[in-house]
Amino acid sequence: MSGSFGEMGNLLQQAQRMQKALDEARAELREATVEGSAGGGVVRVVVRGDGMVESIEITDEALEAKDRQILQELVLAAVRDGIQRASRLSEERLSKVTGGLNLPGFM
Repeated sequence: MSGSFGEMGNLLQQAQRMQKALDEARAELREATVEGSAGGGVVRVVVRGDGMVESIEITDEALEAKDRQILQELVLAAVRDGIQRASRLSEERLSKVTGGLNLPGFM
């Protein structure tokens, strides 16, 4: 019986180490940034690795077009691109910790 308790203790320690590593990876993601863009770079967005949008830059060229709908579509496309890139970065960093496993409660 004591063997199974020892194994359970080992599993608990491994889970605690994994949780700590995940917490560290999440902290790193809050500091990491990626850039999304649209319209050949006339709209650029900086997004943190945790998915938060940090900034949006719109060039004078995009503003001169004076077409609100096109500008709105460019901003939306750039934000989506940035969030998608941040999501991929997050998946890459977190999968290094979990070994590619999708563990509910850890991600």
